[in-house]
Amino acid sequence: MKIEEFIEIIIYDLSYIELYILTFMYFLFLYFVLAPMFLKVCEFLSSKNILHKIIEKDVTKKQIQLEKLYSLKSIVVFGFSVLPVIYFIRNSTITLLPNTIYNIILGLTLLTVWNEIHFFIVHRTMHLTFFMKNVHTVHHRSKIPTVYSVYSFHWFEAFLLSTVPITIIPFIPFAPIAFFLYPFVSILFNYSGHCNYRFGNGISESWKLLGTHHNEHHYKFKKNYGFASNLLDMISARLNKVTIKRRNN
Repeated sequence: MKIEEFIEIIIYDLSYIELYILTFMYFLFLYFVLAPMFLKVCEFLSSKNILHKIIEKDVTKKQIQLEKLYSLKSIVVFGFSVLPVIYFIRNSTITLLPNTIYNIILGLTLLTVWNEIHFFIVHRTMHLTFFMKNVHTVHHRSKIPTVYSVYSFHWFEAFLLSTVPITIIPFIPFAPIAFFLYPFVSILFNYSGHCNYRFGNGISESWKLLGTHHNEHHYKFKKNYGFASNLLDMISARLNKVTIKRRNN
């Protein structure tokens, strides 16, 4: 069966229950299979002095167990994220593009950029007093993050984060393969921000410090609210300085 035929079956022929199960299994694979693989790669690169551990301290088995438990709950929530997308495709609200290489790369790029913006907004909201105390505290139990903390959320935060595709795809046409591949791309960025390893020495502002910024956020509980980069944090900080300067004048 060709990939195009397989995608057509998923989009138009599967029941919503089957779609949920398929999505649930997909996220289970991304988490329980890729997480240990990603960690092994980090450990290997660290042994070659390519990656460097950020916090030289081992986490407890209890933390890992809690991360897996909350992540499993999040995956239950994530399973629903495909349903409104497929619904809108089936009633022609969402326009699909051909699965060309160009459309797939463009779609993945747009989803990556939008996810950065979406995550920043949700994450800043989660640090408001009420949400920090009652919701986001679950994720911050991992003061030293691990690859298993990537989905360790309160169910409400998991729901908010799962709305990335439905908040952009109805407005911008996408190739279906880009939509299906994005969770894989996203979790690789997510692992890099939680694995407790970084490129370089962590002093400069280099993009190579991909994992440093979010790792730092976990044990300082402030700054670095972005997903894969600190670009929006830098923009936000500059805007705050400008606002304060205008008020003082």
